[in-house]
Amino acid sequence: MTAGTGRETIRVLVVEDHHVVRQGLVALLNVVDGIEVVGEAADGVEAITQFRKHQPNITLVDLRLPRLSGVDVIQRIRMETPGARFIVLTTYDGDEDIYRALQAGARAYLLKGMTTDELIATIRTVHAGKSHIPPAIAQRLAERMGTEELTPREFDVLEQIVHGKSNKEIATELEISEATVKTHINSLLGKLGVTDRTQAATAALQRGIVTLESLRKPKP
Repeated sequence: MTAGTGRETIRVLVVEDHHVVRQGLVALLNVVDGIEVVGEAADGVEAITQFRKHQPNITLVDLRLPRLSGVDVIQRIRMETPGARFIVLTTYDGDEDIYRALQAGARAYLLKGMTTDELIATIRTVHAGKSHIPPAIAQRLAERMGTEELTPREFDVLEQIVHGKSNKEIATELEISEATVKTHINSLLGKLGVTDRTQAATAALQRGIVTLESLRKPKP
């Protein structure tokens, strides 16, 4: 309990790889009545370790983290602790990012430009068992829910397009025929609502379907 208030202290874990941002959040939250930062982590693997150690009421987590993504962190922790509550704090507002985070079990999604009051209110809202999705984010999510899913192979082709590969190179890379590549491209163009490869690549990055981080990872 918080002294003199009779209200339970909300125990928070802050997961953010940028040191200055993380320290700023920790300092900010530790002076708020009824909130205590019990742990912090700079990457996804450390986040899971810190969660197990401290069992926080709320975890603030960035989407783009070293070693494990924010979505992976949410999924893995909720496999062990289904009632764990997460608030995503990120600079990314791509609809695929939103969709993945909420599908994983995040209760709220805030852009890092939010006000201090909004952050604190969201922590208290999520702690009370409710969700908080800002109207602009909700609109992006609604648009995402209205689109058709890419198949795994269409995603592979799209990723190759973002890499700048030609149809012939994609066919070689994925060990399929050029005709099959063209079929996949036509299908994914329709699903993304674009008319050419350049627009497809742009949409993939803007919406978070393909991330720059994933492009840098060596293929197994």
